Amino acid sequence: MAVAALLATEYTQAQESPKIKVSGYLETYYGYDFNQPTTSNRPGFIYSHNRHNEVNLNLAFIKANYETEKIRANVALMAGTYTNANLAAEPGVLQNIFEANAGIKLSEKENLWLDAGVFSSHIGFESAISKDCWVLTRNISSENTPYYESGAKLTYGTADGQFTATLLYLNGWQRINRQTGNSKPAGGVQLTYKPSAKLTFNYSNYIGTEGLNAARVNRIYHNFYAIAQLTDHFGLTAGFDYGTQQKVKGQSAKSKVISPVLIAQYKIDPKWAIAGRFEYYQDKNGVFIATETPNGFQTKGYSLNLDYAPISNAVVRLEGKLYDSKDQIFTRNTNAVNQNATITASIAVAF
Repeated sequence: MAVAALLATEYTQAQESPKIKVSGYLETYYGYDFNQPTTSNRPGFIYSHNRHNEVNLNLAFIKANYETEKIRANVALMAGTYTNANLAAEPGVLQNIFEANAGIKLSEKENLWLDAGVFSSHIGFESAISKDCWVLTRNISSENTPYYESGAKLTYGTADGQFTATLLYLNGWQRINRQTGNSKPAGGVQLTYKPSAKLTFNYSNYIGTEGLNAARVNRIYHNFYAIAQLTDHFGLTAGFDYGTQQKVKGQSAKSKVISPVLIAQYKIDPKWAIAGRFEYYQDKNGVFIATETPNGFQTKGYSLNLDYAPISNAVVRLEGKLYDSKDQIFTRNTNAVNQNATITASIAVAF
């Protein structure tokens, strides 16, 4: 009996022993903007790969993950031009936090977790980790919705992994610290359905306010996308974003933001892939992208991407992209123009 009890104790300890994993990611890039911005910064609505005519670091982070059957935690510290652009509003050392959260499993039988801290956004199908995206640079709607958020989230997943539902309590729209002078929290929902390994449907939303308490306006944002791997070689991703924001507190008039996106990817073989993207972004009233032009921001985007992955955890990428806007919102040689063309190359390694 003593031997059996000892073996049972050792087995239980082995089952409950924490798993600690250290990982990392690094992406360098070179981008050339044919409008040749004098400041070396790409247009203001671009936050990733946003430097012109220089080799630079887009994103690098080191991550530690701790996990048992009932507890999990993640900490990742980062650096790069992505960090400088996306977390410019955060104070001090918070600008270097890529992820910092802890979670506890709330049920013995169900896959129900409560997590709190700083985590990746629940909106959109593209993340800050370029290697995981079909196209090297982000689409406009991804650049102008949160990359990260802070708060707490309650997540339930079915045992078969087909359905996941998340309810979020947030400090605001891409904020670690809540906006000074705004006392209202924000929230959102994410619903993901995967009927098979080759098909994903997702709906996410956000409900919050922007501005100081005396004049704050309501913001509601919806994000839909579907990812279909139609064959072993060919896949499609389709997304649609729709957002509204009050023009004036207490009034019904709203500004609208609309953005459809379509991406097609073809894997030539395990090492080579090509992808193309079409996107359209409409923000006439400058909710996210102010232009001070008659028609506001109404821009189409065309991207063509080539990937070479010599090994599974590394990829070399080349992308050409063209923006075509209804108004002359770009600058070339001090002149206002409708178009902006770029070439971007990158090397990304996950380890």
